[in-house]
Amino acid sequence: MTAGNRSQFSPDTFQLMGIPGLERLHVWIGIPFCSMYVVAVVGNVTILAVVRAERSLHEPMFLFLCMLSVTDLVLSTSTLPRMLCLFWLGARDIAFDACLAQMFFIHSFTAMESGFFLAMAIDCYVAICEPLRHATILTHGRIAKMGALVVLRGVAFFCPHPILLRQLPYCRTRVIAHTYCEFMAVVKLAFVDTGATKQYSLSVASVIGSCDGFFIAFSYVLILRAVFRLPSREASLKALGTCGSHVCVILVFYSTAVFTFLTHRFGHSVAPQVHIVIANMYLLIPPFLNPIVYGIRTKKIREHVLSSLKINCS
Repeated sequence: MTAGNRSQFSPDTFQLMGIPGLERLHVWIGIPFCSMYVVAVVGNVTILAVVRAERSLHEPMFLFLCMLSVTDLVLSTSTLPRMLCLFWLGARDIAFDACLAQMFFIHSFTAMESGFFLAMAIDCYVAICEPLRHATILTHGRIAKMGALVVLRGVAFFCPHPILLRQLPYCRTRVIAHTYCEFMAVVKLAFVDTGATKQYSLSVASVIGSCDGFFIAFSYVLILRAVFRLPSREASLKALGTCGSHVCVILVFYSTAVFTFLTHRFGHSVAPQVHIVIANMYLLIPPFLNPIVYGIRTKKIREHVLSSLKINCS
């Protein structure tokens, strides 16, 4: 293929369709989406500010929570503002390079989110099952290495995605049947056979998700076994309440992600609007819930936020 012929198959822009069949409701759908985004930004920024300001919170749990908050901010900001422009302003066009960049941020930071959930599960396990060795096992150096490993994994596995899509010719419709540039939605527009490209993406997602999910589940099984052995009933109930809220957030993240994955692979009969709404949920709900579950329900953070509010009001 010559350079001249190649250029005509490389689009300058794509068009985002939004949620097929629900176009008339886009304005109303944008309201709860915007509300969740505002809560996610305010909540995660608050967590970062509180932990940074209070040295007593420079512990493994809160350091991992800060990593999760940064991931949530990037993940939600890479999708929500552009999605609201589509819903409220009808701005459907997105530049090809911007589309590839958005796709990379979405998939790589979703993998990082999964990795930080695993890191926090490991921290919870060590804190409950090995409380006397917690500080010596999870030193600041090891925490930094765990965080760097999670970030490098997300970047390394999903950096090929935009590179692969840039090489493909596009001469079909340039309308993406989605609210954002999701890999499988974009690759369907290519002119050539993309079986190997799809298989790579699905394999990477399945390996990362299944490995993280298995070790998270294994960690919480050990945690629950240790909790039920605690001599104090009050301590057991408190630990169960904390673990239960954490598990709920993780289940929301993984259940919606698994549904989206299985829909791409097997669920061709699933209505497009159902698929796209749930695909949005696993990008919107965790950044919205994480500050509430890990922040407000955490006593130390809650006390520091309330004390700051009292000082400002006085």
